Amino acid sequence: MHRHTWLEVDLGLVEDNIRRIGEICQKKLIAVVKAHGYGCGDINIAEAAVRAGAKMLAVSSADEALILRQKGYEGELLVLGHTDAEDIPELIAQNISVPAYSLSWAERAAAQSCRGLKVHLKIDTGMNRIGFRSFTELKQAMDLLEQHGAQVTGIFTHFACADMDKDFTLNQFKQFQAAVQALHHDFEWIHCDNSEATLWLREDCSNACRIGISMYGVSETLKDLNHPISLYSRVFFSRQIRAGETVGYGATYTAEKDEWIGTMPIGYADGLIRRNQGRHVYLDGKEVELVGRICMDQAMIRIDPSVKEGSKVEIFGPHISLERMADELDTIPYEILCLVSDRVTRVYKRHGKVIDESNGRMQEAAG
Repeated sequence: MHRHTWLEVDLGLVEDNIRRIGEICQKKLIAVVKAHGYGCGDINIAEAAVRAGAKMLAVSSADEALILRQKGYEGELLVLGHTDAEDIPELIAQNISVPAYSLSWAERAAAQSCRGLKVHLKIDTGMNRIGFRSFTELKQAMDLLEQHGAQVTGIFTHFACADMDKDFTLNQFKQFQAAVQALHHDFEWIHCDNSEATLWLREDCSNACRIGISMYGVSETLKDLNHPISLYSRVFFSRQIRAGETVGYGATYTAEKDEWIGTMPIGYADGLIRRNQGRHVYLDGKEVELVGRICMDQAMIRIDPSVKEGSKVEIFGPHISLERMADELDTIPYEILCLVSDRVTRVYKRHGKVIDESNGRMQEAAG
């Protein structure tokens, strides 16, 4: 690691979370590893999920699915979002399942050679993003796809408020259940429960649960899951400034007294966005303030004069939780993880012991 900013992922703790969630839901698990495994490394999280018992992986797009195939994953794989009909031959060849979310999509698929394509029907029960709202069109699409040789192996919906509104979620579930029952089809995969619903919604319609953020310990329902992800940097330079001196672009911070300022090699190009100014990070047993505007590649903190250059700084982790950081930035943990750019080295552990590290930019340069 040539630049001392890194994201630590304890794969052993991720696996422990998945096993515990599986024990609770008692159904097949679909691990969602879209967006590069929520920024934590797609193949690394994929392999951990499979070790922990996941029977299928889900991603957002055909390119994410093909990347996993290129990296060696051979198991069940589902795209959750849009796919082009023109890509169907490659999706069939790579054994990748795709969603049918409208009659027009089914018509385009049928116009291709879609024999052997695995399809999951996507039902819109209130998210109003993609999916069938008309049962007539849903049935027409299923029949059309089957007539042209596609294998309709699954059906699913997505809950909009499972972490905040149980009544809304139950209404969505009832709509989904009605569609499943009305189709009278032997689906191999029936899934509606996302991370949060997996932990509280007790229903016997589905046979699989999709889990994503809960693999990383984030849950409104289950508060004692492991927290396996931490973001760190180091103080690589420090100096004393005098009262009245300013720090950073725009001179937005002025020292009220003589102070020591430490500089870290992390900035908004790494995912530490400028709104973090004024928040706190953790250093040498205490919280310290980010002062001055966050730069593209560097950030400054107010420190004690005893802090040594090279000292490790926790941006989020055991002492400053990902959830707390999200609350303070008025966002969600998903966004913070996905913002961590590929120039930040990922360090992989298993229950505290380093087992691997990777850097997307370095790997790309190496070919």
